[in-house]
Formats: sequence, C-alpha cells, structure tokens
Amino acid sequence: MFDHMGFDVHPSKFNETVNFYTAALAPLGISKQMEFPGEAVGFGRSKIEPPFWVAAKKDAEGVSERTDGLHIAFSATDHATVERFHEEAVKAGGTCNGKPGLRPQYHPNYYAAFVKDPVGNNIEIVDHSPQ
Repeated sequence: MFDHMGFDVHPSKFNETVNFYTAALAPLGISKQMEFPGEAVGFGRSKIEPPFWVAAKKDAEGVSERTDGLHIAFSATDHATVERFHEEAVKAGGTCNGKPGLRPQYHPNYYAAFVKDPVGNNIEIVDHSPQ
C-alpha cells in the first residue's frame, strides 16, 4: 500500500508519458486529477490527493530520456480489466513486457500483464481473484 508515488521523466518525454498513462489507466477508472502544465500530472480516482504522479525532471541537462526501470503494479478487479489495460497501454505506445495471463509461480490466481512505458518503467496490472 502507498500514499502516493511518482517519477520524473525527461522533459522531452513528458507529454508522451502523460498520454500513455492517460490511455493505459482509463480501464481502471484512473484519470488525470491534477495538472501543472508541462510540469506534473497527478492521476487517481478522485481529486483528493492523487496517488500517482508523473513529473518533468527540472534539471534534465545531460540526463537520459529513459529511466532505470521502476516497477509499478496497479490492481484490477477482474481478468477483463487486465486485458483492457494491456491493450490500451500497447496502443498508447507502451511495449509488451508480458501478455495477460496466469502467473502461478506467484500464486494460483495471479493474473497479470506487463508493459514498458515510453521511458522504460515496467508497469504491471494484476487481479488476484479466482475466475
């Protein structure tokens, strides 16, 4: 569980990354809740303290456009949502890093998909319920 999390991206990748998360998180009912144009966007299900942030790195001179590969897992309530997230994330410019399916090595009901976002973060969507 977390209160909020976020990461910085190179300013040249900011809009592309925000557009990716806007599309990819829509199947989860997560959308932009706060925006500081060109600087940061907070995503969540309500305007009260969005828990997930993407920000443009303030001092990006000499900094790579790619990240070191943060892993973030979002919760889903069913397999169909996992599948919709994966589909939307790939359509929005993400790279498949694991198609939707069971991952019994974690536990028998672990149904997940993985996508690399435009800056290289590994984004997971997981449903733990039996189907």
